Amino acid sequence: MAVSVVMPALELAQETGKVLVWIKKEGDQVVKGEPLLEIETDKVSFELEAQADGILAGIRSHEGDVVPVGQIIAWLVAPGEQPPVESDTASRGMAEQARPMTASSTSAAAPTPATAPRAMSAGPRISPKARRIAEEKGVDITKIRGTGPDGQITGDDVLKAAEAPAPAESLGAIARLMAERTTQSWTTVPHFFLARDVDANALNAAREHLGRDKFTHTDFLIALVARTLLEHPKMNASWTGTGIRLNPAVNISLAIAVTEGVVGAVIPNAATTSIADIATQRKDLAERAKSGRLRPTDIIGGTFTISNLGMFGVDAFSAIITPPQAAVLAVGRIADRVVAVNGQPTVRPMMTITLSSDHRVVDGAQAAAFLNDLAVALENPALG
Repeated sequence: MAVSVVMPALELAQETGKVLVWIKKEGDQVVKGEPLLEIETDKVSFELEAQADGILAGIRSHEGDVVPVGQIIAWLVAPGEQPPVESDTASRGMAEQARPMTASSTSAAAPTPATAPRAMSAGPRISPKARRIAEEKGVDITKIRGTGPDGQITGDDVLKAAEAPAPAESLGAIARLMAERTTQSWTTVPHFFLARDVDANALNAAREHLGRDKFTHTDFLIALVARTLLEHPKMNASWTGTGIRLNPAVNISLAIAVTEGVVGAVIPNAATTSIADIATQRKDLAERAKSGRLRPTDIIGGTFTISNLGMFGVDAFSAIITPPQAAVLAVGRIADRVVAVNGQPTVRPMMTITLSSDHRVVDGAQAAAFLNDLAVALENPALG
């Protein structure tokens, strides 16, 4: 029986995906799990894998095509079998099967198929690409005069309109999602905050010893936070809505600033990963995040978040938890301060770390114990 290959939804407000390159060709034999093609969305590019064994046939979308979510782009058939002839209506009906693939840690559910074909409703004709750009840029399509065939609004038309001064309240899709999610977290998750000043002298020395050009303070933070979490499993837990789930792995989500917001890129199994590998992964994730080429596997599964604003000169701040995680660590800059050492005023490089915790998962004493152990680890960064 033929199995359809459809354009999946993987991120917020996604209506289309772009076919970058077919890895397999028409007539190729493939097995389940093999990559078929590479697809690009607004935030990530990824390889779409075969959902079953079969022969790739009936390719309907080619490299460079922008395809609506849920539309059939090819078939996997048995030897001697012909791909079905599907109408566009039937193809759109597959959209609902694509929706569950959306990554909940960084994206919201995309519009349902019932709302997708809006271009057919009253109003200006607009291409899917142009509509997506308009939503991202906060452009009012009713005020755009299309230059495409029969007056259709094109992506270039929207980009030109976006260059004009926009109202202060205009937000792109990512920014809107951030606003919605931070509001939901702040109003539904019972946050409490603990702060601690840490002497970063030994941390600086460790970075110099291993190579200042090879490692950042964030690399050390990821490694030391992850290892400390092994001793405090509830800080690495999740709130399920009805209870607490202890996560078997420590997956550190690193908050990375992108053009229109912040994305959490995940370093999996960070507690058992060497700092050298952490540094390599962190650099790769940061580069791909800023270029919009994160893969779905890069942004899901985080169990604890680190947000470091020290490089921006911030002394201290409190971060908002990313549900269902139980906590987030906010890190300020390392700066010289006068502190008391053995009763005498001394200048030391100090850093303030602030822990935001979900009171449904941990209590104050548990969070304080974790923060204390983390401070000790940061002031004695022994990394094997």
